[in-house]
Amino acid sequence: MKSVSEINLVLQRHLDQLRQEFHVAQIGVFGSTVMGEHNTESDIDILVEFSHPIGFVGFIRLENHLKRILGTKIDLVSRKALKPHIGRRILEEVQYVT
Repeated sequence: MKSVSEINLVLQRHLDQLRQEFHVAQIGVFGSTVMGEHNTESDIDILVEFSHPIGFVGFIRLENHLKRILGTKIDLVSRKALKPHIGRRILEEVQYVT
């Protein structure tokens, strides 16, 4: 079970690669990890915004890459896919990697 700071550190180390290979404009953590409610069964909720469309296969490749570098299951969500009601809450709590 990783803390938000540990997750952000891993993502920060790979940020250049994520930008080049997957066209990631912004990436951040939200959900139970940020709220301090995660446990050993929790996945890591990650919000991503792209600078260019990467398509379905690219999205799956990114999801698998993030699982590999973080060493745990993740739930990857595109900012464009957010529904208005829940999207507002996610955008309020997301902690972006800088």
